[in-house]
Amino acid sequence: MAAHLKKRVYEEFSKVVQLPQEEAPAKKLRLTKPSKSAALHIDLCKASNPTDALQYLLHFARSSVEAESVEGVVRILLEHYYKEQDNSVRLKIASLIGLLSKTQNFNPESILDDTLNTFNTEKSHQVLAQLLDTLLVIGTQLPESLIVRHRLIEVAYKHLSDTYFGVRNKCLQLLGCLGNVDTPLNKDGQGLVPAVIGDAQSLISDYFADQDPRVRTAAIKAMLQLHERGLKIQQTIYDQACQLLCDDYEQVRSAAVQMVWVLSQLYPESIVPIPSSNEQVRLVDDSFGKISHMVSDGSWVVRVQAAKTLGNMLQVSPHFLEQTLDKKLMSDLRRKRTAHERAKELYASGEFSSGRKWADDAPKEKVDTSAVNLIASGACGAFVHGLEDEMYEVRIAAVDALSALAQSSASFAEKCLDFLVDMFNDEIEEVRLQSIHVLRQISTNITLREDQLDTVLAVLEDSSRDIREALHELLCFTNVSTKECIQLALLELLKNLTKYPTDRNSVWKCLKFLGCRHPTLVLPLVPELLSTHPYFHTPEPDMDDPAYIAVLVLVFNAAQSCPTMTALFSDHTFRHYTYLRDSLSHLVPPLRPWYIDHIPQTPESAQLFLQQSLSRISTIHNLQDPGAQDLLNFTIRDLQRLGELQTELAGAADFSATYLRCQLLLTKALQEKLWTMAVPLCLKHNAMATAAAKQMLEETYKLEFLYSGLENRQVATIHHVRLQAKALQLVLTARTRRGVEPLISVCEKFLQEVESFQRLFVVELPHLQESFVGKLLDLSPKLSACKPGELVKILQTTLRQSGFLNLQLPKQVQRASATIIEPTGESDNPLRFTSGLVVALDIDATLEHVQDPHNTVKVQVLYPDGQYHVIQPKPGDFRSPGPHRHRLITQVYLSHSAWTEACQIEVRLLLAYSSSRLCKAVWSDSSTEGLQPAEGATEGTIPFGKPVKVFIMPKPARR
Repeated sequence: MAAHLKKRVYEEFSKVVQLPQEEAPAKKLRLTKPSKSAALHIDLCKASNPTDALQYLLHFARSSVEAESVEGVVRILLEHYYKEQDNSVRLKIASLIGLLSKTQNFNPESILDDTLNTFNTEKSHQVLAQLLDTLLVIGTQLPESLIVRHRLIEVAYKHLSDTYFGVRNKCLQLLGCLGNVDTPLNKDGQGLVPAVIGDAQSLISDYFADQDPRVRTAAIKAMLQLHERGLKIQQTIYDQACQLLCDDYEQVRSAAVQMVWVLSQLYPESIVPIPSSNEQVRLVDDSFGKISHMVSDGSWVVRVQAAKTLGNMLQVSPHFLEQTLDKKLMSDLRRKRTAHERAKELYASGEFSSGRKWADDAPKEKVDTSAVNLIASGACGAFVHGLEDEMYEVRIAAVDALSALAQSSASFAEKCLDFLVDMFNDEIEEVRLQSIHVLRQISTNITLREDQLDTVLAVLEDSSRDIREALHELLCFTNVSTKECIQLALLELLKNLTKYPTDRNSVWKCLKFLGCRHPTLVLPLVPELLSTHPYFHTPEPDMDDPAYIAVLVLVFNAAQSCPTMTALFSDHTFRHYTYLRDSLSHLVPPLRPWYIDHIPQTPESAQLFLQQSLSRISTIHNLQDPGAQDLLNFTIRDLQRLGELQTELAGAADFSATYLRCQLLLTKALQEKLWTMAVPLCLKHNAMATAAAKQMLEETYKLEFLYSGLENRQVATIHHVRLQAKALQLVLTARTRRGVEPLISVCEKFLQEVESFQRLFVVELPHLQESFVGKLLDLSPKLSACKPGELVKILQTTLRQSGFLNLQLPKQVQRASATIIEPTGESDNPLRFTSGLVVALDIDATLEHVQDPHNTVKVQVLYPDGQYHVIQPKPGDFRSPGPHRHRLITQVYLSHSAWTEACQIEVRLLLAYSSSRLCKAVWSDSSTEGLQPAEGATEGTIPFGKPVKVFIMPKPARR
């Protein structure tokens, strides 16, 4: 019983207290990267022979090293450098030190002392050269440190006496990149100037006479490096540079040509004496003569260098310049004897021949041994030698040099015309093409004679399309002298049109400019060209004949500047003019007074109208204001019409109209009726808003990638509209989709895009205060913490209350455009081929204001059954006939199964884009460097240009 009571007592009075368990502190993990230096040390210690060590070093060179680890890695490398006996391993270590010193955010001055200490024990010449190259890398990384530069120059001077040419080359290169030219060198290291500072020019010029040609070349290049750094080279080395033009090695002569040219540009008016005479000439004339002599050098590399250099010497005297076109020495470049000297010689010789010497009175050229030539005889006819050279590279360089000199001198352009025209018959197509381009550049200073024009027109027989089109371009801007020249040019162009029908547009354009430039020469030819007769009616020509259209284009463009020409036209000529004026308005100008046309506006008034239209839009403060939609509609209509009438403002007008169209779509999508009703009751309006948001996104990609010349302000405006469209899509998605999980990911992606916008366009944010993005950024702390439903309500309210963002046009906006010339799409005859096989379709298109067409332009072929192919043209299919213009000439291969009848396929050009590429030039500043948009790589294509339809007929295969 007692035991039982005791148990009850314990049960009643015992109490269990459960203490709260203390939470164990979270373990902190520290992530450490493996030490690069330790891993390298282990690898090098494992190497049993130099080959293994080289393999480890080569593997290490391919890996990246952080800036904070570079110093430790260099010390490990130097530790093994002193232990290593093999020269190749030490050379690789020295190369790695130079490579590591280029690491971003690393100060190479911390390893300079250790690198300099390696020179005390190094005996290998190759390793010394590599160490000097490493010092050069360190010196270029620290251009502002005067002490470092002095120490490196001291090392270079110390090793200039090395017997190995590679060491001397690197020393000279170091002096050229880091040396000065204004401080005298103290070789003894005594006095006021320390040994580390020196006059690099005098030191480098001492090695112009080095025994090794590679060192002489390095010395000249080091001197040129001083010049490129902005240090002025003294004229005293001119004689040494001229002597190097006669060096035995072509590398030396080629570098000496460049050195002589540099001195001629620095001291063009300095007077230099002619050897073995008392005559003096300007330094630029003397150097021109010496470089002209190098056009006849034995090495074609030197000849190319000399010919290119002549084209940059624009300060030469005219008589020196003209001497390069004549192989005989002109009298202007010989020293003239005075009248007293000539009279004295005549008196001493007697008036009559004595007869004692055979033919002593025969006429001869008055040249004696005492005559002094102001230019070397080998330099006479330098361009003649260059244009007749056996190497086509020399001929192209000579043609380019003639172009540069002819553009600066009208008289020289006239004299070199015959030589350039002769180059049209060169055997190399590249030379012929370059000659045509050069003659086009100087065409404003010349007038072709009939014999010259005959030689030029002979090139129209060339099988190369590029040659023929370049010649058409040349004839557009060439002046001819007589009406026979016009007749000859027209006849040859019509032959060209008959032989090559694909040249139709190019020939018509050529005749348009010929008529505009020579109205008075075309006037006497009109009765013959139009086959008119003063008394009899002549038959009406066929308007489908391309040759007749070519003649009319010539005549009508000449009649624009010659009012009396219209009196010679027959009745059917007026009817043909009306037809061509409507169908080929870009080739046929308006003629008055008998043809009434719209009076074109001046560019100034059109520009004013554009600014007034945009200023009216700026009065809109909110997209929901009454009358905002009507004003946007009227303005878009006016801008579209302005772009059609004024081609100069078409880019700006279309850009503005597209932007306003986006704003109009947003205004319609945000109507009050859509947002106050339940979703099932307004499905039609909801679908309309969804389509508007999608169209807005497409328009923003067109605005960004289809127009060139945009500034940072315009790119920010485009991305602002894109964010509005995506916010509208997000709101519509929340209204129609059930579930929270999908909506969370969409909201997170949208917030990332807002953050990306803020980073990319931080400079433009002050101009976006009252806009949609400006209000979102003000609410950014609240947005990141709110739920998806609340975010959707905020976006909906902000979209409706945000102000209208005005568009600021840049100075010049151009719209990318494409015109497909071939195929024309006018033929009803189908292109027949066997099903399952391929047929080639020739594509010829003109591209205007397209950036990087080699990577962005594609060809799309759309078949009647909905299939389509996208073809990427080859880079060689693109030509660049002028600035901002490209020509695409390619072939597209078609294939399909058998059809029962012929159908049309659609051929169009596409412009590919990718939103992940920061391809706009305004994005390349430091504020956006290295940033990528938060959105995924949105890629797509934009159709640009009018499509062409072609009939094809795949036939079943015969069995």
